[in-house]
Amino acid sequence: SCSGLNALSPGYPSLGALKRSHRLHPPPRGRTAAHGAPCSTLSWIVTEQNIVTAEALQTPSTAMATPCPPRGIYVPAVAFFNEDETLNLDAIKAHLTRLAKAGVDGLVIQGSNGEAMHLDHAERQEVLRLARAVLRDHGKPGAVIVAGGGAQSTRESIQLCKEAKEAGADYALVLSPSYWVGAMQKPTIYKFFDDVATASPIPILLYNFPGVTSGIDLDSDMIVKLAVANPKVVGCKLTCGNMGKLQRVAHDPRIGRPFAAFAGKTDFMLHGLVGGSHGVIAAAANMFPKAHVHMLRLYDEGKLQEAQALQTRFSRADWALVQLGVAGLKAALDKYYGYGAGRSRRPLGFVESTKFEGETDAVLRDLVDLENSLPDI
Repeated sequence: SCSGLNALSPGYPSLGALKRSHRLHPPPRGRTAAHGAPCSTLSWIVTEQNIVTAEALQTPSTAMATPCPPRGIYVPAVAFFNEDETLNLDAIKAHLTRLAKAGVDGLVIQGSNGEAMHLDHAERQEVLRLARAVLRDHGKPGAVIVAGGGAQSTRESIQLCKEAKEAGADYALVLSPSYWVGAMQKPTIYKFFDDVATASPIPILLYNFPGVTSGIDLDSDMIVKLAVANPKVVGCKLTCGNMGKLQRVAHDPRIGRPFAAFAGKTDFMLHGLVGGSHGVIAAAANMFPKAHVHMLRLYDEGKLQEAQALQTRFSRADWALVQLGVAGLKAALDKYYGYGAGRSRRPLGFVESTKFEGETDAVLRDLVDLENSLPDI
């Protein structure tokens, strides 16, 4: 459920108070209300003095809030390909099944690691429908699906959002256009996101990843301005790694409603939680989904020393995976879990699963062992 911390204006609990109260006690893992219910009706906050429900914190602007994703762990699922570069649906299904059993809160389909830019519209819908079917078959029909909705034109981005809804997605994750980077001034970028959110049949999350948008970096002012102006802008994924930005967005009282500010990498998952993040959307969760769920539980239970120790292991493994790239992440899944292959669509190429040796193998195997020791949920 949503953290609801944006409603606590003008001040927020101290870190000591958060530690003593475990900061936030969400409902039991899994969705406990009707699919798509507004976050403001799902949230609850525990302070040292009393329990405050989200309903008690509602203002006119939050009472009719557009739903935002539940707080938690989201996996930007990779896409697998056959030797002829067609979709390997068997491997994709095996992977999505493993993620569903891990107890994650949602799947991101056609993010950067899902190679959205390499898929046509029909392929995107095919994978989305498969993801929804896998969740349904494993008793999680209400689990959240976020679909990649970014494109180089406003028109196509809106179309992707419409097709995502038709295929079973709940939200769209939208990157800034960047081909004509010199023309992407702040007013143009603002209008792009505002137009897409307004026309999309599903709420959107802003996706800030300067590494894949020719350096375009949404600042906190832009994110907050969009959130204030358009109720269908319900969150953001900050792969930029700017913790100050995450802190500002997560706690800006001007938003006046639950807003899902997600950390965008495992590398700073714990840092993000301390700063008020809504959870994490992280590529390494493809490898270690149960370990990410475990990290969130440690934090919510106030076990910060254990969480810090796990974060150190996370940061080492995440760095190893970053250096291997998208195809390397898939090769790691092949090596350690036995499905798929380290193949991306060209020009990204192929990575052999035999590439993992020495320190890389030791760092990854450390968390693979932890992952395999944790129960399915």
